[in-house]
Amino acid sequence: MECYSCGCRLSEKDFCTGCGADVAEYKKVMYLSNQYYNEGLEKAQVRDLSGAIASLRQSLKLNKNNTNARNLLGLVYFEMGNAVAAFTEWVISMSYQKEKNIAGDYITKVQSNPAGLEDMNMSIKKYNLALGYCQQDSLDMAMIQLRKVVQINPKLIPARQLLALLYINNEEWAKAKKELDACKRIDCGDVKTNRYLKEVDNMLGVEDNKSAGKRKVQEAAIWTKSGNEIVIQPNNPRNMGSWNVFWNVVIGLVIGLAIGWFLLAPIRVNQERNGVDEELTSLREQLNVKTTAVEELTQQINSLSSERETLENKLEDYEGSTGLLAAHTSLMQAQLEYNKGAAADKMKIAELLDQVDLDFIEDVASEEYIAIYENLKQAVGSSVATSFYESGYEAYRNQDYETAIAKLEKAVDYDPNNAEALYALANAYRENEDYVQARQIYVQVIELFPETEKAIKAQGYISEIDAMGL
Repeated sequence: MECYSCGCRLSEKDFCTGCGADVAEYKKVMYLSNQYYNEGLEKAQVRDLSGAIASLRQSLKLNKNNTNARNLLGLVYFEMGNAVAAFTEWVISMSYQKEKNIAGDYITKVQSNPAGLEDMNMSIKKYNLALGYCQQDSLDMAMIQLRKVVQINPKLIPARQLLALLYINNEEWAKAKKELDACKRIDCGDVKTNRYLKEVDNMLGVEDNKSAGKRKVQEAAIWTKSGNEIVIQPNNPRNMGSWNVFWNVVIGLVIGLAIGWFLLAPIRVNQERNGVDEELTSLREQLNVKTTAVEELTQQINSLSSERETLENKLEDYEGSTGLLAAHTSLMQAQLEYNKGAAADKMKIAELLDQVDLDFIEDVASEEYIAIYENLKQAVGSSVATSFYESGYEAYRNQDYETAIAKLEKAVDYDPNNAEALYALANAYRENEDYVQARQIYVQVIELFPETEKAIKAQGYISEIDAMGL
């Protein structure tokens, strides 16, 4: 354990031998954080993933630098099918500890399987789509989407829970229990799963069957106590007497008649069986014909659905808000506004340029398109950057740091050489307590504008951030 003030290794004493800082409470907090981490590890080992998440979050509340707890939390999220949350924890862990951090191996291993990662992302999209269908009361469509989700990502517990709820709504108790049992195998401590499972078990009569079995045993016999001994007697004892002879004769006659009937029965049974076999053969042939027709129609439907989806994607590429048509429209409007000369509204040009999808520029756009985009951005860059800087700095002085960051980032984007905007952006991040981002921008100030007053101040702020141990 290292001192939070000077980084010196702590001893068993309640003060730092390097700088003399009081570390008694600090050591208690660190020990408690490690205790919650160990608790989370134990719960994860017995697949109580919900309990493990609660313990690991508590550990990180006490010590956000506990990379072991953060890496384990990412593994738990990944085991539950939530790749986005897992990546978030691992990336944060790497920002705190870049060297000798197993989170880097986790990220590399997952990224080396892009197909699996794409399946997880697709399952999240389909799950969100199913939620939308539920809100629109389209429960059948939601159920279809959720079945696809559990096939793609079997460990996504929320999808299985929602599918179980839909089965419960349709009174398909056995199917609901199957999904909830699968959830419990993934996370045995999920409160929602256990609550749903209890209701389903009640509807299936699991408890009633157990109680009924006990009642049958009790009704089958009468239990009495004689002294220290327990005497078990039949509940319906037979009355032994002269009637036994009469009943024995009747039973004998019945048995004789039954034997005679059974001697003749095989002939009739064989005749009926032959007729049933012929009818069953005919039905099987009809069923095979219909099954073949259904399979052919299903293949045609799947093929048409795939073609429809491809065409819809292409149409979206051309007509969507980020497609080819939208991108070209925004750029043409910006060029027309610029052609007005002195009367051109440069801020309007900047707004139109912001509507152009950067992914489109990188992947699809031609060299001529990119040249026009860059020329327009360069032509209005200085003026637009000044406007964004003034409004951003005004927001900074009014302590509206979120607005200040958004405006100043625009100013730096349009004019990377604007030292005032870059330095003000770093200060806004620092005041907003985003020290990691602030430190990165202070480094840019030093690299782009060395030996200036802003570079000297930026170095001082970097030293303060480093002293915080972030």
